[in-house]
Amino acid sequence: MKEKELIHQICNGKPQAFRFLVKQYERLVFHVAARLLNRQEDLEDVCQEVFIKVHQKLPEFRGESKLSTWIATIAYRVAVNHLKKKKDGTEIDDSEREFLHADVITDDTPQKIIEKQELKVFVRKMVDQLPTQYKTVLSLYHLEEMGYKEIVEITGLPEGTVKNYIFRARKLLKEMIGNSELVSYKSN
Repeated sequence: MKEKELIHQICNGKPQAFRFLVKQYERLVFHVAARLLNRQEDLEDVCQEVFIKVHQKLPEFRGESKLSTWIATIAYRVAVNHLKKKKDGTEIDDSEREFLHADVITDDTPQKIIEKQELKVFVRKMVDQLPTQYKTVLSLYHLEEMGYKEIVEITGLPEGTVKNYIFRARKLLKEMIGNSELVSYKSN
């Protein structure tokens, strides 16, 4: 379904069209919010609030950017506002985070699946240790495959700052990984 048609159907009160929109963009909203928030309860609340705002503001969407960029911008702003309201350092435990980030089953052997999962968990832990601004832009760039212009639009940061944050985040990750035990694990 094309964006304009989807928006038109939602604005005309078709609930199945909005369910389709939520299904299509829930992963994006989750990734944007998860990079800023640490508690599962907060994450669930923010994701719900994002889609409520999307539904309320959809008639105002002018199509000047992609719908995904517009939704990611709302997710980013809602998560930032949530952080400003609530300064709580409780984290999601690893089993919850693994479940929330679980991938679709592939044809890989069980050993390869386990190795990939271990590597993903390790990388996520490393990314989660980065300063908030770094992990946000890095996630948008690599996980959501957004370009600099979209990240600028979502975060409101200048393009040079976005590029700088991505560069610094990669450098920090490289240092963190270099100092880690996984390097010996990968060479086995």
